[in-house]
Amino acid sequence: MAEDILINVTPQETRVARIENGVLQELVVERARSRGLVGNVYLGRVIRVLPGMGAAFLEIGLARTAFLHVSDIAEAHSGAEQDEPSIEKVIHEGQELLVQITKEPLGTKGARLTTGISIASRYLVLMPKAGNLGISQRIEDEEEKQRLRSIISKLAPDLAPKEAPEDGCRADNGAEKDTKKRTCHGYIARTAAEGASYEDLDKDMVFLNRLWDTLVPRIKASKAPATIYEDLVLPLRVIRDLSASDSERIRIDSNDTFRKAIEFAEKFSPDLAPLIEHYPGERPILDLYSTEDEIQRALHRRVDLKSGGHLVIDQTEAMTTIDVNTGGFVGHRNLEETIFKTNLEATQSIARQLRLRNLGGIVIVDFIDMSDDEHQRQVLRALSKWLERDNSRVNISEVTSLGLVQITRKRTRESLEHVLCESCPTCEGRGLIKSAESVCFEIFREILREARQFEAQKLLVVASQTVVDVLLDEESHGVAELEEFIGIPIKFQVEPGYTQEQYDVVLV
Repeated sequence: MAEDILINVTPQETRVARIENGVLQELVVERARSRGLVGNVYLGRVIRVLPGMGAAFLEIGLARTAFLHVSDIAEAHSGAEQDEPSIEKVIHEGQELLVQITKEPLGTKGARLTTGISIASRYLVLMPKAGNLGISQRIEDEEEKQRLRSIISKLAPDLAPKEAPEDGCRADNGAEKDTKKRTCHGYIARTAAEGASYEDLDKDMVFLNRLWDTLVPRIKASKAPATIYEDLVLPLRVIRDLSASDSERIRIDSNDTFRKAIEFAEKFSPDLAPLIEHYPGERPILDLYSTEDEIQRALHRRVDLKSGGHLVIDQTEAMTTIDVNTGGFVGHRNLEETIFKTNLEATQSIARQLRLRNLGGIVIVDFIDMSDDEHQRQVLRALSKWLERDNSRVNISEVTSLGLVQITRKRTRESLEHVLCESCPTCEGRGLIKSAESVCFEIFREILREARQFEAQKLLVVASQTVVDVLLDEESHGVAELEEFIGIPIKFQVEPGYTQEQYDVVLV
């Protein structure tokens, strides 16, 4: 499968596009003023504990306080206690905690935190003091899983520090006095570790341990709130997270970023270095494959299907809804076959739009009603198949009695719409504005209020051109009746800068 990674770098923002068979599949945007925070480690201070929510708010140095749930506190799940303890038994106000961001601040919500720190490298993820070993679920070969477990088990004791707890180790089962049996840093083999050699994993583990060793003194010397560790910039994260089998080319339009990427790849991902190219073309890199046009279309509610059907995608605070419609597709056989083909085609488009728009949380898909149970099963299987390629964790429900399919997709950063757009100042995010007729009737009510409360010789209505036109034309009879009722003449003035919903009633 032909896949290109296009990296567009400017001083203000970096955009990374994943192109598959000439079609944009994913886009990540990182702006210099608001770099992604997921993966950053902070020393935070607990400023409020909420027992009823089982959560706490921490000051970590960001604009908004961050949120920590008891389920994300590692200490709450250690030891023999099986039931989740109340949060006030685990932490208290004023306490300093080492935390890591797992979800970006979204809308009015602060960042989501965990005390289970993890730092990623090319092949491994280091979990300080965790003392366990995991393998990426995307590695399906059981023999390969066992091989990786064997290598990491051999490497970990050799690299484990000898002292505790200063170096990050702790005694098994909480037995602090027993220094013979210790569990130290935990490790997870990433998907990229599949096929990696003993030497590659050895180098990765040494790098991660050295990195953690540099952070320990910083943690001890810092006072909350403080930033302890920031993840790599976007282009280097992309290279770190890719494997040679994922891409054919990685093209970067910035010469400086290209040099840094080559240097990073040669050190940490030598198999990727030959794939990295500098793009010197005069044509903007994201104009290739019509990528810029695809980005613009990804901001529209409507997504057209090749058959003539279409999707309508709406994001709200609580969830995202996707409605499937036949549109202009009439099929060649019968209605049920037309519906089935439209739903089947929609599954691929839905999976792509989830990745491209980075839609997370709860997603409700309203497929066109299918009476054939086998058709329902085939549509669900197709949807599952296309969603398997998603790097985020995705779960799908069965078709409900209302014909809806619920998808949950892990959300770690804001959607493309939230990154690139803001609420319309005219409609205030409703997606609709009041009709000129409705505004006219509001003006009539306001005139009555003003006339009853104040004495005036004349009233002046300042409004948009559209509203004034309606007042002087379709509603001219209503204006005349209102003038007669209040006994005061009403004049109108057009204000070009006013939106259709804006107006003023001025006493003269």
